[in-house]
This record gives sequence, C-alpha cells and structure tokens, in this order.
Amino acid sequence: MTDKTIARARVLLTPAPVRGNPYATLGAAALAAMAAVLMAGVLILGPGVRFDETAVSAQP
Repeated sequence: MTDKTIARARVLLTPAPVRGNPYATLGAAALAAMAAVLMAGVLILGPGVRFDETAVSAQP
C-alpha cells in the first residue's frame, strides 16, 4: 500500500456531517415507537378477541 491509498481510505472512512432537522428525527422516532406499541397490542390481543358492547337504554 502506498501513502496515497491510505490517505484516500481515511477520506472515505471519515463520517459525513449530519444534516437535517433534529425535530424531524424526533418525530420519526415517536412514530416508530407508536407503531411498535400498536403492533404489540395487536399481537397480544390476537385476532379472536371480541369486545361486546352492552346495550345502553335511554330510559331507566
């Protein structure tokens, strides 16, 4: 290896500066967390769960 290839490798391995809005990243993380919680709820309840609503009459 020559010094040029090592220098080029260092340039390629240097991380690029982060550009973007930090609030957009926070919003995306919140959306992903909400989706994960909803999917976990669906998996826990399962497809056979049924919620029966009791009939409510307006007259006592």
